[in-house]
Amino acid sequence: MQAYIIRRILLIVPTLLGIMVINFFLIQMAPGGPVHQMIAQLEGTAIDVTQRFTAAGNEEVGIADMDEQAQAQAGHDVVSKYRGARGIPPELIREIEAQFGFDKPIHVRFFITMGNLIRFDLGDSYFRDKNVMELVVEKLPVSLSLGVWTTLLVYFVSIPLGIAKAVRDGTKFDAWTSAVILVGFSVPGYLFAVMLIIVFSGGSYFDLFPLRGLVSSNWDELSWGMKILDYAWHMTLPVVAMMIGGFAGLTMLTKNSFIEEINKQFVVTARAKGLTERRVLYGHVFRNAMLIVIAGFPAAFLSIFFTGVLMIEIIFSLDGLGRMGYEATLTRDYPLIFGSLYVFTLLGLLMGIIRDLTYAAIDPRIHFDRQEVS
Repeated sequence: MQAYIIRRILLIVPTLLGIMVINFFLIQMAPGGPVHQMIAQLEGTAIDVTQRFTAAGNEEVGIADMDEQAQAQAGHDVVSKYRGARGIPPELIREIEAQFGFDKPIHVRFFITMGNLIRFDLGDSYFRDKNVMELVVEKLPVSLSLGVWTTLLVYFVSIPLGIAKAVRDGTKFDAWTSAVILVGFSVPGYLFAVMLIIVFSGGSYFDLFPLRGLVSSNWDELSWGMKILDYAWHMTLPVVAMMIGGFAGLTMLTKNSFIEEINKQFVVTARAKGLTERRVLYGHVFRNAMLIVIAGFPAAFLSIFFTGVLMIEIIFSLDGLGRMGYEATLTRDYPLIFGSLYVFTLLGLLMGIIRDLTYAAIDPRIHFDRQEVS
Protein backbone atom coordinates (compact mmCIF):
# COMPACT_ATOMS: atom_id res chain seq x y z
CA MET A 1 0.00 0.00 0.00
CA GLN A 2 2.84 2.37 0.81
CA ALA A 3 4.33 1.90 -2.65
CA TYR A 4 0.94 2.58 -4.22
CA ILE A 5 0.53 5.82 -2.27
CA ILE A 6 4.00 6.98 -3.31
CA ARG A 7 3.26 6.18 -6.96
CA ARG A 8 -0.02 8.09 -6.86
CA ILE A 9 1.56 11.12 -5.20
CA LEU A 10 4.37 11.15 -7.77
CA LEU A 11 1.80 10.82 -10.55
CA ILE A 12 0.12 14.03 -9.35
CA VAL A 13 3.05 16.10 -10.66
CA PRO A 14 2.90 15.17 -14.38
CA THR A 15 -0.91 15.03 -14.33
CA LEU A 16 -1.20 18.48 -12.81
CA LEU A 17 1.45 19.85 -15.13
CA GLY A 18 -0.27 18.40 -18.21
CA ILE A 19 -3.64 19.88 -17.24
CA MET A 20 -2.11 23.31 -16.61
CA VAL A 21 -0.18 23.25 -19.93
CA ILE A 22 -3.31 22.43 -21.94
CA ASN A 23 -5.36 25.08 -20.16
CA PHE A 24 -2.62 27.69 -20.53
CA PHE A 25 -2.73 27.53 -24.32
CA LEU A 26 -6.53 27.22 -24.43
CA ILE A 27 -6.91 30.36 -22.33
CA GLN A 28 -4.29 32.23 -24.34
CA MET A 29 -6.26 31.52 -27.53
CA ALA A 30 -9.51 32.82 -26.04
CA PRO A 31 -10.46 36.28 -27.40
CA GLY A 32 -10.63 39.33 -25.17
CA GLY A 33 -7.56 39.02 -22.94
CA PRO A 34 -6.75 41.22 -19.94
CA VAL A 35 -5.31 43.96 -22.17
CA HIS A 36 -8.61 44.15 -24.03
CA GLN A 37 -10.45 44.28 -20.70
CA MET A 38 -8.32 47.15 -19.46
CA ILE A 39 -8.72 49.04 -22.73
CA ALA A 40 -12.49 48.62 -22.46
CA GLN A 41 -12.36 50.17 -18.99
CA LEU A 42 -10.26 53.09 -20.25
CA GLU A 43 -12.42 53.91 -23.28
CA GLY A 44 -14.43 56.45 -21.33
CA THR A 45 -11.32 58.23 -20.02
CA ALA A 46 -9.15 58.19 -23.13
CA ILE A 47 -8.95 62.02 -23.33
CA ASP A 48 -7.66 62.38 -19.77
CA VAL A 49 -5.18 59.58 -20.33
CA THR A 50 -3.91 61.23 -23.50
CA GLN A 51 -3.36 64.51 -21.72
CA ARG A 52 -1.50 62.76 -18.92
CA PHE A 53 0.91 61.09 -21.29
CA THR A 54 1.40 64.27 -23.32
CA ALA A 55 2.35 66.16 -20.17
CA ALA A 56 4.72 63.40 -19.16
CA GLY A 57 6.68 64.06 -22.32
CA ASN A 58 6.56 60.55 -23.77
CA GLU A 59 9.11 59.04 -21.39
CA GLU A 60 8.44 55.50 -22.65
CA VAL A 61 11.75 53.86 -23.52
CA GLY A 62 12.23 53.66 -27.26
CA ILE A 63 9.37 56.00 -28.14
CA ALA A 64 11.37 59.23 -27.81
CA ASP A 65 14.10 57.89 -30.11
CA MET A 66 11.73 57.29 -33.02
CA ASP A 67 11.04 59.84 -35.69
CA GLU A 68 7.46 61.02 -36.08
CA GLN A 69 6.66 58.70 -38.99
CA ALA A 70 8.06 55.65 -37.18
CA GLN A 71 6.15 56.58 -34.03
CA ALA A 72 2.92 56.92 -35.98
CA GLN A 73 3.43 53.57 -37.70
CA ALA A 74 4.35 51.83 -34.43
CA GLY A 75 1.39 53.39 -32.67
CA HIS A 76 -0.93 52.27 -35.48
CA ASP A 77 0.42 48.72 -35.24
CA VAL A 78 -0.10 48.60 -31.49
CA VAL A 79 -3.60 50.09 -31.55
CA SER A 80 -4.72 47.93 -34.48
CA LYS A 81 -4.15 44.80 -32.41
CA TYR A 82 -6.90 45.77 -29.98
CA ARG A 83 -10.47 46.39 -30.97
CA GLY A 84 -11.88 49.56 -29.48
CA ALA A 85 -8.48 51.09 -28.71
CA ARG A 86 -8.92 54.27 -30.77
CA GLY A 87 -8.19 57.39 -28.78
CA ILE A 88 -5.86 55.59 -26.37
CA PRO A 89 -2.14 56.40 -26.79
CA PRO A 90 0.00 53.53 -28.07
CA GLU A 91 2.48 54.10 -25.25
CA LEU A 92 -0.30 53.50 -22.70
CA ILE A 93 -1.19 50.25 -24.47
CA ARG A 94 2.47 49.21 -24.26
CA GLU A 95 2.44 50.05 -20.56
CA ILE A 96 -0.66 47.90 -20.06
CA GLU A 97 0.97 45.05 -21.99
CA ALA A 98 4.05 45.30 -19.78
CA GLN A 99 1.90 45.38 -16.66
CA PHE A 100 0.21 42.10 -17.62
CA GLY A 101 3.37 40.55 -19.06
CA PHE A 102 2.10 40.60 -22.64
CA ASP A 103 5.18 42.46 -23.81
CA LYS A 104 6.88 39.04 -23.80
CA PRO A 105 6.40 36.23 -26.37
CA ILE A 106 3.95 33.48 -25.49
CA HIS A 107 6.67 30.87 -24.90
CA VAL A 108 8.37 33.16 -22.37
CA ARG A 109 5.04 33.72 -20.59
CA PHE A 110 4.48 29.98 -20.60
CA PHE A 111 7.75 29.14 -18.87
CA ILE A 112 7.27 31.96 -16.35
CA THR A 113 3.76 30.74 -15.52
CA MET A 114 4.78 27.09 -15.21
CA GLY A 115 7.80 27.99 -13.09
CA ASN A 116 5.61 29.99 -10.73
CA LEU A 117 3.08 27.16 -10.44
CA ILE A 118 5.81 24.63 -9.66
CA ARG A 119 6.90 26.87 -6.77
CA PHE A 120 3.22 27.23 -5.80
CA ASP A 121 3.49 30.93 -6.49
CA LEU A 122 0.09 31.82 -7.95
CA GLY A 123 0.96 35.49 -8.44
CA ASP A 124 -1.29 38.51 -8.01
CA SER A 125 -4.75 39.07 -9.44
CA TYR A 126 -4.87 41.55 -12.32
CA PHE A 127 -8.03 43.30 -11.24
CA ARG A 128 -8.45 42.52 -7.50
CA ASP A 129 -5.09 43.92 -6.36
CA LYS A 130 -4.49 40.94 -4.09
CA ASN A 131 -2.40 37.77 -4.04
CA VAL A 132 -4.17 34.83 -5.69
CA MET A 133 -3.28 32.43 -2.88
CA GLU A 134 -4.79 34.82 -0.33
CA LEU A 135 -7.95 35.02 -2.44
CA VAL A 136 -8.17 31.22 -2.73
CA VAL A 137 -7.71 30.77 1.03
CA GLU A 138 -10.33 33.46 1.63
CA LYS A 139 -12.95 31.94 -0.70
CA LEU A 140 -12.27 28.22 -0.13
CA PRO A 141 -14.24 27.89 3.17
CA VAL A 142 -17.45 28.99 1.43
CA SER A 143 -17.16 26.35 -1.29
CA LEU A 144 -16.05 23.67 1.18
CA SER A 145 -19.03 24.47 3.41
CA LEU A 146 -21.42 23.94 0.53
CA GLY A 147 -19.72 20.74 -0.57
CA VAL A 148 -19.38 19.16 2.88
CA TRP A 149 -22.89 19.94 4.13
CA THR A 150 -24.48 18.90 0.85
CA THR A 151 -22.60 15.58 0.82
CA LEU A 152 -23.45 14.82 4.45
CA LEU A 153 -27.14 15.59 3.96
CA VAL A 154 -27.26 13.63 0.70
CA TYR A 155 -25.96 10.58 2.59
CA PHE A 156 -28.33 11.26 5.50
CA VAL A 157 -31.33 11.17 3.13
CA SER A 158 -30.19 8.62 0.55
CA ILE A 159 -29.10 5.75 2.80
CA PRO A 160 -32.38 5.37 4.78
CA LEU A 161 -34.41 5.95 1.61
CA GLY A 162 -32.36 3.38 -0.35
CA ILE A 163 -32.76 0.80 2.42
CA ALA A 164 -36.51 1.41 2.60
CA LYS A 165 -36.81 1.00 -1.18
CA ALA A 166 -34.80 -2.24 -1.10
CA VAL A 167 -36.97 -3.74 1.65
CA ARG A 168 -40.15 -2.65 -0.15
CA ASP A 169 -38.93 -3.45 -3.65
CA GLY A 170 -41.83 -3.62 -6.11
CA THR A 171 -44.37 -1.99 -3.79
CA LYS A 172 -46.24 1.28 -4.27
CA PHE A 173 -43.77 3.00 -1.95
CA ASP A 174 -40.91 1.93 -4.23
CA ALA A 175 -42.82 3.14 -7.31
CA TRP A 176 -43.73 6.65 -6.12
CA THR A 177 -40.35 7.29 -4.48
CA SER A 178 -38.70 6.26 -7.76
CA ALA A 179 -40.89 8.80 -9.55
CA VAL A 180 -39.83 11.51 -7.08
CA ILE A 181 -36.18 10.55 -7.49
CA LEU A 182 -36.51 10.65 -11.28
CA VAL A 183 -37.99 14.15 -11.16
CA GLY A 184 -35.27 15.30 -8.77
CA PHE A 185 -32.57 13.85 -10.98
CA SER A 186 -34.05 15.51 -14.08
CA VAL A 187 -34.32 19.02 -12.61
CA PRO A 188 -31.01 20.92 -12.79
CA GLY A 189 -29.78 22.24 -9.47
CA TYR A 190 -29.65 25.85 -10.65
CA LEU A 191 -33.27 25.70 -11.88
CA PHE A 192 -34.37 24.27 -8.56
CA ALA A 193 -32.42 27.06 -6.83
CA VAL A 194 -34.35 29.70 -8.78
CA MET A 195 -37.61 27.99 -7.85
CA LEU A 196 -36.62 27.98 -4.17
CA ILE A 197 -35.85 31.70 -4.34
CA ILE A 198 -39.22 32.44 -5.95
CA VAL A 199 -41.12 30.45 -3.34
CA PHE A 200 -39.15 31.00 -0.12
CA SER A 201 -37.05 34.18 -0.54
CA GLY A 202 -39.68 36.81 -1.14
CA GLY A 203 -40.06 36.14 -4.85
CA SER A 204 -43.82 35.54 -5.08
CA TYR A 205 -44.93 33.59 -2.03
CA PHE A 206 -42.96 33.44 1.23
CA ASP A 207 -40.08 35.49 2.61
CA LEU A 208 -38.53 32.95 4.97
CA PHE A 209 -34.88 32.74 3.91
CA PRO A 210 -32.21 35.29 2.88
CA LEU A 211 -31.61 35.85 -0.78
CA ARG A 212 -27.84 36.18 -0.72
CA GLY A 213 -24.72 35.84 1.39
CA LEU A 214 -23.40 33.25 3.81
CA VAL A 215 -24.04 35.24 7.01
CA SER A 216 -25.94 38.37 8.04
CA SER A 217 -24.42 41.84 8.09
CA ASN A 218 -24.51 41.91 11.91
CA TRP A 219 -22.65 38.59 12.21
CA ASP A 220 -19.91 39.97 14.47
CA GLU A 221 -22.47 41.24 16.96
CA LEU A 222 -24.23 37.87 17.39
CA SER A 223 -23.61 35.32 20.12
CA TRP A 224 -22.15 31.92 19.23
CA GLY A 225 -25.54 30.26 19.32
CA MET A 226 -27.09 32.92 17.11
CA LYS A 227 -24.12 32.72 14.74
CA ILE A 228 -24.77 29.00 14.23
CA LEU A 229 -28.47 29.61 13.60
CA ASP A 230 -27.71 32.50 11.26
CA TYR A 231 -25.22 30.39 9.31
CA ALA A 232 -27.72 27.51 9.02
CA TRP A 233 -30.44 29.98 7.96
CA HIS A 234 -28.31 31.25 5.08
CA MET A 235 -27.09 27.78 4.06
CA THR A 236 -30.51 26.11 3.90
CA LEU A 237 -31.62 27.03 0.37
CA PRO A 238 -28.19 26.66 -1.32
CA VAL A 239 -27.64 23.22 0.24
CA VAL A 240 -31.17 22.03 -0.59
CA ALA A 241 -30.69 23.21 -4.17
CA MET A 242 -27.42 21.27 -4.46
CA MET A 243 -28.95 18.14 -2.88
CA ILE A 244 -31.68 17.76 -5.48
CA GLY A 245 -29.48 16.10 -8.06
CA GLY A 246 -27.11 14.35 -5.68
CA PHE A 247 -29.37 12.08 -3.68
CA ALA A 248 -30.91 10.28 -6.67
CA GLY A 249 -27.85 8.30 -7.74
CA LEU A 250 -26.81 7.44 -4.18
CA THR A 251 -30.32 6.28 -3.27
CA MET A 252 -30.44 3.87 -6.19
CA LEU A 253 -26.90 2.68 -5.43
CA THR A 254 -27.91 1.93 -1.84
CA LYS A 255 -31.07 0.13 -2.94
CA ASN A 256 -29.32 -2.03 -5.53
CA SER A 257 -26.49 -2.86 -3.13
CA PHE A 258 -28.96 -4.01 -0.47
CA ILE A 259 -31.01 -6.04 -2.93
CA GLU A 260 -27.86 -7.80 -4.12
CA GLU A 261 -26.90 -8.72 -0.55
CA ILE A 262 -30.42 -9.74 0.45
CA ASN A 263 -30.49 -12.35 -2.35
CA LYS A 264 -27.26 -14.02 -1.22
CA GLN A 265 -27.11 -17.44 0.46
CA PHE A 266 -25.94 -16.25 3.88
CA VAL A 267 -29.14 -14.20 4.25
CA VAL A 268 -31.26 -17.28 3.48
CA THR A 269 -29.27 -19.19 6.10
CA ALA A 270 -29.72 -16.44 8.70
CA ARG A 271 -33.47 -16.42 8.13
CA ALA A 272 -33.58 -20.21 8.35
CA LYS A 273 -31.97 -19.97 11.81
CA GLY A 274 -34.96 -17.95 12.97
CA LEU A 275 -33.38 -14.50 13.13
CA THR A 276 -35.76 -11.58 12.90
CA GLU A 277 -35.91 -9.61 9.67
CA ARG A 278 -34.49 -6.54 11.42
CA ARG A 279 -31.55 -8.56 12.78
CA VAL A 280 -30.89 -10.03 9.35
CA LEU A 281 -31.07 -6.64 7.66
CA TYR A 282 -28.97 -4.60 10.06
CA GLY A 283 -26.82 -7.35 11.56
CA HIS A 284 -25.75 -9.11 8.37
CA VAL A 285 -26.81 -7.25 5.22
CA PHE A 286 -26.10 -3.67 6.27
CA ARG A 287 -22.35 -4.04 6.83
CA ASN A 288 -21.67 -5.69 3.47
CA ALA A 289 -24.08 -3.55 1.47
CA MET A 290 -22.72 -0.29 2.85
CA LEU A 291 -19.10 -0.94 1.84
CA ILE A 292 -19.41 0.53 -1.63
CA VAL A 293 -21.71 3.33 -0.43
CA ILE A 294 -19.41 4.55 2.36
CA ALA A 295 -16.27 4.08 0.29
CA GLY A 296 -17.78 6.33 -2.37
CA PHE A 297 -17.99 9.31 0.02
CA PRO A 298 -14.84 11.08 -1.28
CA ALA A 299 -15.98 10.63 -4.88
CA ALA A 300 -19.47 11.92 -4.03
CA PHE A 301 -18.04 14.97 -2.30
CA LEU A 302 -15.74 15.61 -5.26
CA SER A 303 -18.63 15.38 -7.72
CA ILE A 304 -20.82 17.74 -5.71
CA PHE A 305 -17.95 20.14 -5.04
CA PHE A 306 -16.96 20.45 -8.70
CA THR A 307 -20.32 20.32 -10.47
CA GLY A 308 -22.72 22.03 -8.09
CA VAL A 309 -20.82 24.89 -6.50
CA LEU A 310 -20.46 27.27 -9.46
CA MET A 311 -24.08 28.02 -10.34
CA ILE A 312 -25.30 27.91 -6.73
CA GLU A 313 -22.69 30.45 -5.62
CA ILE A 314 -23.67 32.77 -8.46
CA ILE A 315 -27.44 32.46 -7.87
CA PHE A 316 -27.21 32.97 -4.09
CA SER A 317 -24.37 35.53 -4.28
CA LEU A 318 -22.02 33.39 -2.21
CA ASP A 319 -18.44 34.60 -2.42
CA GLY A 320 -16.70 31.26 -2.97
CA LEU A 321 -14.20 29.69 -5.34
CA GLY A 322 -16.76 28.88 -8.02
CA ARG A 323 -18.06 32.43 -8.29
CA MET A 324 -14.54 33.85 -8.11
CA GLY A 325 -13.39 31.59 -10.95
CA TYR A 326 -16.42 32.55 -13.03
CA GLU A 327 -15.77 36.27 -12.56
CA ALA A 328 -12.07 35.76 -13.30
CA THR A 329 -13.01 34.07 -16.59
CA LEU A 330 -15.24 36.97 -17.60
CA THR A 331 -12.53 39.56 -16.86
CA ARG A 332 -9.72 37.36 -18.24
CA ASP A 333 -7.89 37.58 -14.93
CA TYR A 334 -5.32 34.95 -15.93
CA PRO A 335 -3.50 34.53 -12.58
CA LEU A 336 -6.84 34.04 -10.83
CA ILE A 337 -8.03 31.60 -13.51
CA PHE A 338 -4.85 29.53 -13.28
CA GLY A 339 -4.82 29.74 -9.49
CA SER A 340 -8.43 28.53 -9.13
CA LEU A 341 -7.87 25.78 -11.69
CA TYR A 342 -4.64 24.76 -9.98
CA VAL A 343 -6.30 24.42 -6.57
CA PHE A 344 -9.39 22.63 -7.96
CA THR A 345 -7.23 20.16 -9.90
CA LEU A 346 -4.93 19.49 -6.96
CA LEU A 347 -7.92 18.89 -4.67
CA GLY A 348 -9.41 16.52 -7.23
CA LEU A 349 -6.23 14.47 -7.54
CA LEU A 350 -5.79 14.26 -3.75
CA MET A 351 -9.42 13.26 -3.27
CA GLY A 352 -8.90 10.51 -5.84
CA ILE A 353 -6.14 9.05 -3.68
CA ILE A 354 -8.33 9.33 -0.56
CA ARG A 355 -11.14 7.57 -2.43
CA ASP A 356 -8.92 4.61 -3.31
CA LEU A 357 -7.55 4.38 0.24
CA THR A 358 -11.10 4.44 1.61
CA TYR A 359 -12.10 1.53 -0.62
CA ALA A 360 -9.06 -0.45 0.54
CA ALA A 361 -9.68 0.36 4.21
CA ILE A 362 -13.37 -0.61 4.16
CA ASP A 363 -13.19 -3.66 1.90
CA PRO A 364 -10.24 -5.99 2.67
CA ARG A 365 -10.73 -7.70 -0.68
CA ILE A 366 -9.47 -4.57 -2.42
CA HIS A 367 -5.73 -3.93 -2.42
CA PHE A 368 -3.37 -2.10 -4.74
CA ASP A 369 -0.11 -3.92 -4.11
CA ARG A 370 1.41 -5.53 -7.19
CA GLN A 371 1.41 -9.31 -7.17
CA GLU A 372 4.57 -11.02 -8.29
CA VAL A 373 4.03 -13.93 -10.66
CA SER A 374 6.18 -16.92 -9.73
